Amino acid sequence: MSTAVLSTRGLSKTYGSRPAVVDLDLDVHDGEVFGFLGPNGAGKTTTIRMLLGLVRPTAGSIELLGRDLGRHRAEVLPRVGALVETPALYPFLSGRHNLVAFAHLLGGVPASRLDEVLDLVGLAGRARDRVATYSLGMRQRLGVAIALLHDPDLLLLDEPANGLDPAGIVEVRDLLRGLAESGRTVFVSSHVLAEVQHTCDRVAIVDRGRLVRLAPVAELLSDDGEFTIRLDGADAALAMVRREPWGATARLDDGALVSASPTGHGRDLLRFLADAGIWADTIDRRQRSLEEVFLGLTHGAEAGR
Repeated sequence: MSTAVLSTRGLSKTYGSRPAVVDLDLDVHDGEVFGFLGPNGAGKTTTIRMLLGLVRPTAGSIELLGRDLGRHRAEVLPRVGALVETPALYPFLSGRHNLVAFAHLLGGVPASRLDEVLDLVGLAGRARDRVATYSLGMRQRLGVAIALLHDPDLLLLDEPANGLDPAGIVEVRDLLRGLAESGRTVFVSSHVLAEVQHTCDRVAIVDRGRLVRLAPVAELLSDDGEFTIRLDGADAALAMVRREPWGATARLDDGALVSASPTGHGRDLLRFLADAGIWADTIDRRQRSLEEVFLGLTHGAEAGR
């Protein structure tokens, strides 16, 4: 079992009579990319602010890197890097000089560390260019570089792919996976569900301040016993399948028949159709998307803060 780098127990925050986070229990393991998902108003940003010591919990506890945050704040937080939405950068300074400015706020870091983090986030070749010339994806990567300046063990990233185009999203995905492979632990909040599906090892889904599911991504997406069949006469096939007890949830999706099987095996679904004179062109076991899982577990139509 991996070591828990971040743990919360009964973590709660109430604003007046409105609960924002309710009895949240999390364990984030060493070296993983952990996704934190929820619809708008689910309490994600409030949780991240509590993890960074910016908001005081109403109840519960937080452990970072094995130490209680409430009692060891000054010792623990320097080992945590954070990026909360779009970083505040100096556009008319170069990328490297931005790092110099932020390093000064940290009490200074060796020049070699500046070059190291620029290389780590893939900006070494653009280090002397003004940030005003950077794409949004490059700015996000520079923000992560700032969070890495003091060589933290844990990164807390709130919407690092916010506002990025597809190329920028892929840049951030590759960066996060690379950081985990280098031994860091990454806790990331994101509304880009397709990227979370490709990037994260495990995810926690919260809704209305409460944890509704925490599981490995592969487990969440494991097949639900359905198959996608492409064939001529899909409407007639659908009507026939729906008359069977096992076919009650059958439906059409982009012109293909989506259905369970009489036995759970694709070959028996094909046999059932063939016995009725319906021949399939292709059949594939259907895998759910993270978006489907998310919408099934929450009251939101989209992921958000």
